[in-house]
Amino acid sequence: MGKAFKKIDKVLLVVTIIFCLFGLLMIFSASSVSTVLRYRVPEYYFFTRQVIFIIAGCIAGFILVKVPVEWYRILIVPYLLLIIVLLFGLYIYGSVKGNAQSWYDLGMFSIQPTEFAKTAIIVFYAFFYEGLERNKIKGLFWYFIPLIISFAIAYVVYKQPDMGSALIILAMSFLIFINVPYIKKNFLDVVRVFSILVFIGSIGLLVLTLSGKSLLTKGQMDRFNFANPCDRYTEKTGYQVCNGLIAMSSGGLTGVGLNNSTQKRLYLPESHTDFIFPIIVEELGLVAGVLVILMYLVLLFRIRNIAKRGENIHCGLIGYGAYWYISLHVVINILGVLALIPLTGVPLPFLSYGGSFTMNLIAILFLVQRCCVESKTLKLRREIKEL
Repeated sequence: MGKAFKKIDKVLLVVTIIFCLFGLLMIFSASSVSTVLRYRVPEYYFFTRQVIFIIAGCIAGFILVKVPVEWYRILIVPYLLLIIVLLFGLYIYGSVKGNAQSWYDLGMFSIQPTEFAKTAIIVFYAFFYEGLERNKIKGLFWYFIPLIISFAIAYVVYKQPDMGSALIILAMSFLIFINVPYIKKNFLDVVRVFSILVFIGSIGLLVLTLSGKSLLTKGQMDRFNFANPCDRYTEKTGYQVCNGLIAMSSGGLTGVGLNNSTQKRLYLPESHTDFIFPIIVEELGLVAGVLVILMYLVLLFRIRNIAKRGENIHCGLIGYGAYWYISLHVVINILGVLALIPLTGVPLPFLSYGGSFTMNLIAILFLVQRCCVESKTLKLRREIKEL
C-alpha cells in the first residue's frame, strides 16, 4: 500500500475524505428529528449506518488500490451477469421503498443492485473497448454491443420503476461511448447511425402515442409538472420540492445554524437522502452551498485529469466513467431540488444517506486512484525506455 500511496492523487483523496466527513455531519443533522418522530429509532441511527457503509467502502477501496486493474478483465463479465440476475430477481424477491421495487431486504441492511450495475457497466465498457482496440477490430456494430447491453439493463431498472437510475445508466453509457478512441475517429459515422436510431425511435413513440399507450406511468408523467412547485403545495408534485425551496430561501447567506433547520422537522420526508442539499443551504447558508458545488468541481477536475492522462484505454475509460457517474448524480439531484428539471429521486454523492450508493461511489474512486498509480508507473517506464 505504501508504494501505491505515493502515486495516488493526494488532492482527490483529501477531497474524498472531506466529503465523507461532511456528509456524515449533515446526515446526522438532517435525520436527527425524523429518526425519532417518523422512523421510531434512535437519533444516531442513520449516522451510525452511514459510518458502517463508508468503512465498508474504504475496505473495498484499499483492496482495489492494491490489485492490478488488469485482473478485473477476467472478473467483470461474471460480475455483470450476476448483477443482471439480481436485477431480474427484484421482480420476485425485491422489497418496495419509495414506490420502487429496487432493494433486497437483508434484515439489518438493504442492497440496491442498480448502484452496483452502474459501477459494473463502467468497468465492463473499459475492458470491452480496450479489447476491441487491442485486437484492431473495426466496424461500428461491435462498438454498439455495450450500448445494447446498457439499454437492456436500463429498461429492467426503469420497470422497477426507477426512472432516475435508468436515465443515469443510459446517459453515462453514451458519454463513456463517445470517449472511446475509435468512436472519436469515426464520429460522423456514429452520428449517422444515431440519427437513424432516433428516427426509428420517434416513429415507435408516435405509433405508441396514437394507440393511446404510454411508456411512462401516471406518477412518472406527473413529475414533468415540476415548474412553480409552491403553486401546488398541497399536491404530491409540489409539496416536497416547495419545502426544499423554502429551506434554501430561509438559510440566506450564512444559514440558521447547524442542526437548526425547520424544514427537516417532518416537512421534508427525504431530508437525509435526496433533499440533503436544501438542508445544507438552510443550516449553513448559500455560502456553504456554493462551497459544496466548488468541491464537486475540484473532485471532478482531478478525476478528469486522471482519465486524460491514462496510459491505456481501460484506465482512461474507467476515469471518464467515474467522472460522468458522479457528474450526472450531482447535476440531476441539484437541478431537481431547485425545480429546474423533474425530480427523479437521485442521491447526492457523499452527502445523501445510502449504503449501496456510498459503497460503490467510494469503490469507483479508489479504482480511479489505482488507474492513477498504474498510469504514473507506465509513464515512468516509457520515459526510461525513451532515454
